[in-house]
Amino acid sequence: MNKLKELFSGNLFLRLPIQERINFSQHLAIVIKAGLPLLEGLRVIRRQTHSKTLARIIDQLMVDLNNGKFLADSLERYKAVFGEFYISIVRIGEASGTLGTNLVYLAEEIEKAKDLRSKVRGALVYPVIILIATLGITGLITFFIFPKVLPIFSSLRVELPTTTKAVIWIFNFLLAYGWYFLAAIVGLIILFRLALFWKPFQFMMHRALFYVPVISGLVVNVNMANFTRIFRILLKSGIKIVEATTTTSKTFSNLVYQRALLQAAEEIRKGEQFSKGLNQLPQLFPPLLAGMIEIGENTGNLEENLSYLSEYYSKAVDSSVRSLTGILEPLLILVMGLVVGFVSLSIITPIYSLTQTLGQ
Repeated sequence: MNKLKELFSGNLFLRLPIQERINFSQHLAIVIKAGLPLLEGLRVIRRQTHSKTLARIIDQLMVDLNNGKFLADSLERYKAVFGEFYISIVRIGEASGTLGTNLVYLAEEIEKAKDLRSKVRGALVYPVIILIATLGITGLITFFIFPKVLPIFSSLRVELPTTTKAVIWIFNFLLAYGWYFLAAIVGLIILFRLALFWKPFQFMMHRALFYVPVISGLVVNVNMANFTRIFRILLKSGIKIVEATTTTSKTFSNLVYQRALLQAAEEIRKGEQFSKGLNQLPQLFPPLLAGMIEIGENTGNLEENLSYLSEYYSKAVDSSVRSLTGILEPLLILVMGLVVGFVSLSIITPIYSLTQTLGQ
């Protein structure tokens, strides 16, 4: 019923940029620490914001607070915007009187998550540029230069090289069926995107990532960096380990990790140590992480160990990104050279053969 309400109210489709969430958390923390009542603090932020989405959210928050609701309860209607982790930290802050401090934690966490996402996206910029350049140069040669020399090839009564025949066949095929081919590709992309909404297929795709060389290491490091930061903040805020594990699982976009952490939460409920469940999944949770968490559980230094692990895996992400780009860059340049060289040779070779014949 709540989902339907959220859907019809339009809240499910609201999107707030990461920077706006960071600013909102920082500004709200400042006004609370300055001693302003929460409602008055929201009014101050409302007057300063230039985001229509955030203004709409704050207006509703003020209405709810005037009606006696807690901030966390009001944020529940915007779970699609803020997420369960954010709301849990706010709720703990309201209950313990540390809302200002918890909002600072949230701003820092969102900032770190933004930086992490930027690093991963940054690693893909160069490969995408190379791919676009390859397609652009190949398209230029095939569709603008090749059609001008094709009549010459057709008039020649000589055996054309296999590469030239292949390019002619591709050119004629795209000329005749290009729109159908493009429609088929677009259709496959749409089908793939729709299939990702089906949980079993999505889980299968997420699982497949762990078997791709280099990428698997990046996937593990990114998820471990997120996991250790979020789990540490939840524990530091006073959330019990079972609830912290369940909440952390919901912050993962990777369904394999979601399922693994939910299973770990069930083991904790049965009286088992958290580290025991992690030790059984070394492909998802590296032995170093499981070992450090086990030591933290046994010595009472779990938060400190999670802080160390968070720094460690953030650095590991940098290393994984460098490794990925170090492999992709020369590989894509090689592919670009081969594709462009193949098309160029297909055009140049017959012309060279013709000039040799005429020279004789």
